[in-house]
Amino acid sequence: MIGIQCITTGDSQHYDYMEQLLTTSFPVDEYRDLNELREYTDTHPSFYCNIILDDSTPVGLVTYWDLGKFYYIEHFAIDPDQRNGGYGRKLLDYLASLLEKPIVLEVEHPTEEMAQRRINFYQRQGYTLWDKEYFQPPYKAGSNELPMYIMVHGDLSPDTDFEMVKAQLHRVVYNIK
Repeated sequence: MIGIQCITTGDSQHYDYMEQLLTTSFPVDEYRDLNELREYTDTHPSFYCNIILDDSTPVGLVTYWDLGKFYYIEHFAIDPDQRNGGYGRKLLDYLASLLEKPIVLEVEHPTEEMAQRRINFYQRQGYTLWDKEYFQPPYKAGSNELPMYIMVHGDLSPDTDFEMVKAQLHRVVYNIK
């Protein structure tokens, strides 16, 4: 049975697993400094660092933020040894039933096949692509912003909510004042 377990750095076995999976699943420009991530994990009340479990076996990670009117999935990855087993779909279904507000995430522009496949995957899970210009601010000094799209599951509209979503992400997640 799929589920998630919120972890802290004190849970070294699970935290080490999460951090290893994060750093191998995402380019270095797509996650914050690991010391900052550890601090957020242990002290930021709106940030949830989770491992994905199949019964008691870790199969992935999902980090998300409670941003008031919506949740934002910052990182989501399934262990390479567990991919193509339906865990991604099961996790998104689980989160949609667990989190009682709309869910927002960022995706890369579909310039490569994997990016298009990711978008298609999220669309099959009920997410809507907002085709509006959006840039993910850099996580680290000296890095570049990244062109992305926002995808949403739930009751938010690109026409009325885009600027609010963007402002919340920039202010809370990326610390842009």
